[in-house]
Amino acid sequence: MIGILIIAHAPLASALRDCAIHVFPDCAAGVLALDVLPHESPEASLAKAHEAISVLGTPEVLLLSDVFGATPCNVAQQLNDGLDTRLVAGVNLPMLLRSVCYRHESLEALAARAHAGGTQGVMPVGSTAPQNQIGKRHAPRHHDHQQ
Repeated sequence: MIGILIIAHAPLASALRDCAIHVFPDCAAGVLALDVLPHESPEASLAKAHEAISVLGTPEVLLLSDVFGATPCNVAQQLNDGLDTRLVAGVNLPMLLRSVCYRHESLEALAARAHAGGTQGVMPVGSTAPQNQIGKRHAPRHHDHQQ
């Protein structure tokens, strides 16, 4: 199975990992998070990222970072030294969940699925009820946060 390393500004990486484990408890060993701290040097973050990859212990790793061009993504880009990795920037929860579900595929296919999951998971939502919640009525200001 392909390992997944989320590298993002603190505390996003850990929060995303926690959400993935909430949905897929069996994925914990294959998904790691690296929270890049505000005053940490890129070199220190890179050392932690190399350590996380060795902890994953997989020959291939999908790297997910939050913002292209920011320190977490720049650190992730440096991880290609002799490693079989693919990097997708703009990580969100739909992207991560899709990645967890398809870790058995090739690294190229997994990176494509991550990208698709991330983009397809972003959509405008109107005031009408989603298809799976038809008939559910709430007070006008009620916010239902469960999916």
